[in-house]
Amino acid sequence: MKIKKETLVSLLVAFLIFIIVSLTLCYISFNNDNSLGRLLGEIDLRYGDERFEYRDQKGKSPAPPPEVVILAVDEKSVNELGRFPWSRNVFADFVNKLSEYSPKVVAFDVVFSEPTNEKDDSALSVSLKKLKRNVLGYYFRDTKLVEDDKQAFKQIKKSKINIVKVIEEPEDIYKRNYNLYKSAELNIPEIGKSGKGFGFFNFQPDSDGIFRRAILTTQYDGGFYPSLSLEAFRKYVRGQVILTLDRFGLKHLYVNKNEIPVSERGQLILNFYGDTGSIPTYPIVDVVNGELSEDKLKDKIILIGATEIAIYDIRPSPLDNIFPGIELQATAVANILSEDYLLKNSFTATVDLVLIIAFSFVLILFLFIVKRTITGLLILIILMLVHIYSNYYVFENYNFLLSGIFPILSLVLSFVFYEGYRNLVVEKKSRFLKRAFSSYVSPDLVTQIISNPDKLILGGESRNITLLFSDIRGFTALSERTTPKQLVEILNEYLSPMTTIVMENKGTLDKFIGDAVMAIYGAPFDHPTHGKSACDSAIMMLDKLEELNKSFKERELPRIEIGLGINTGEAVVGNMGADVRFDYTAIGDSVNLAARLEGQTKNYGVGIIISKSTLDEIEPEIINNPDNSGSFFVRELDFIQVKGKTEPILIYQLIHENSDRERAMKLINKFNDGLEYYRMREFQLAKDKFEEILEEYPGDNPSKLYVERCEEYFAAPPPEDWDLVYTATSK
Repeated sequence: MKIKKETLVSLLVAFLIFIIVSLTLCYISFNNDNSLGRLLGEIDLRYGDERFEYRDQKGKSPAPPPEVVILAVDEKSVNELGRFPWSRNVFADFVNKLSEYSPKVVAFDVVFSEPTNEKDDSALSVSLKKLKRNVLGYYFRDTKLVEDDKQAFKQIKKSKINIVKVIEEPEDIYKRNYNLYKSAELNIPEIGKSGKGFGFFNFQPDSDGIFRRAILTTQYDGGFYPSLSLEAFRKYVRGQVILTLDRFGLKHLYVNKNEIPVSERGQLILNFYGDTGSIPTYPIVDVVNGELSEDKLKDKIILIGATEIAIYDIRPSPLDNIFPGIELQATAVANILSEDYLLKNSFTATVDLVLIIAFSFVLILFLFIVKRTITGLLILIILMLVHIYSNYYVFENYNFLLSGIFPILSLVLSFVFYEGYRNLVVEKKSRFLKRAFSSYVSPDLVTQIISNPDKLILGGESRNITLLFSDIRGFTALSERTTPKQLVEILNEYLSPMTTIVMENKGTLDKFIGDAVMAIYGAPFDHPTHGKSACDSAIMMLDKLEELNKSFKERELPRIEIGLGINTGEAVVGNMGADVRFDYTAIGDSVNLAARLEGQTKNYGVGIIISKSTLDEIEPEIINNPDNSGSFFVRELDFIQVKGKTEPILIYQLIHENSDRERAMKLINKFNDGLEYYRMREFQLAKDKFEEILEEYPGDNPSKLYVERCEEYFAAPPPEDWDLVYTATSK
């Protein structure tokens, strides 16, 4: 099968757009160090936040594990215990009371970095020793301290991660990511010596300022150290932290045999349980006053930190702009404990790439097939909705964090580029064809013409079609009885609905010849029932004419009558003329015959005359068949040789008044009887039959015509070799 040049070009352009869009987005999604990559990355992050919002609104957020609890420096505690920071003896009293609840692990999101007085510092140190497994907090600084406290620094080495397996030495860029800090803000030695474990509580926001990740481990001064949340979990399970490095950075993080999915920089994506307060939180003062029941804290992992807004330990999260830093720590511990991990790894990256490529390919394939922009836009919207739904579905059910923006961007860019090409290049020719045909061809046919413009080559092609001619009877007399303005008004009101009827029945308006209409059915594209469509058009035209005449009468305009001739046969249809002068028409003997049949409607006094070839086309639709089915009433009129033709033909009337089925059938049967007598040369019997018809149907013009012919043959009978042909002397 020969493929058209335009199709090959469109296919090549579609392929190039697919390649360019896919490769560009794949590159940007993996290399977001440039401004565009950072911008798209931030949009992707914000899009991802909507998944948390929607999940939370649906009540589908996971429940935090009951083992994790927050004891908060909240408004109630500040109001009763005084302005924060509290004195060390207040803290000591609190820790003493807390130890009575028998918690399993207590982690402090607080650093005691400055000495107060020896008595209070010592009291706090003593109270901390009562906690079997405590984790003291500290934080790293980006600036270098004037002088490091070597003694304090020795304390945090208790929690240094000692098992680090290097599969492959990390590249310089990843080494730099692990050496972000230049110093550490540590607890004073007096307090630090009572710590069983140590963890930093640094957090880093994403580029848009939102906190979505917890740093579980970082490198400082040549060693790796755990965060407060990681150290709290390690103490809870009494485990050992194991790291594995490759050239990209951190490859694996294990606590005992349990792997925690972190990025190359040691970050855990937080799976938020809701907005502030989703993790059980109790005021510290309730512990001091003994108001909490033992079961709320016994054997729990307790994290201690500030939730009071005035203390300014507030971090914006995807679900809450005022999210306490301590709850970020608690969320990290809870995620690790219950393994509620959000997964964004090499697998999800591969899925993102596949989606970027697949969506672009599928959309461009559809655009190449469907051709229409509005249909393409609908497909674009459907694919976007499919992506949005599936993106949320895998997030809610499988905790996969797939990219939201890049696959959508792949769809949008593919649509814009391909439609841009199609509208600027391909549609240029389509717009010309649309302008050329839209005024006289149905929209369906215009679409087919645009899709197959080669059908309109200069010179045309031979096709079996049906031709319809209509003409206003007595147009010359009508023009004499009306003013030019009235005549134009009548023509406009008549021709406009007639054109619409042609189009509605999948016809092509060939031309207006003054007051005459020429229409083609079955071209430029195949229409298997073109004969029926032409007949339907003719009947609808007569119905519409009755409506117009009523309107003309009300405005005192003259009544008009029309005749219609229909013939089916071979004709040459196409662009007749020159490339610079587009005139789609039909020529041939079948066209001339249709015009002659229209002229004979005046002689026989009927509205519509069709040829035998058209009758054969609509045979299944004729009501007066033996099975009495169909939608048309047809009666044979004559065997006639029209002017300009040498071969006689049978002509038939397509009866318009078909609402009274029984009356129409009766007329046809009686007329057939009279016609049979006439052809048997029984002219008296024929005349009697036609006169009988006129008594019941006084307006039947064909019967009047045959009465006159019978009277003529009384005076001058036809010759013995009469071939039954009537020779028309006028058009």
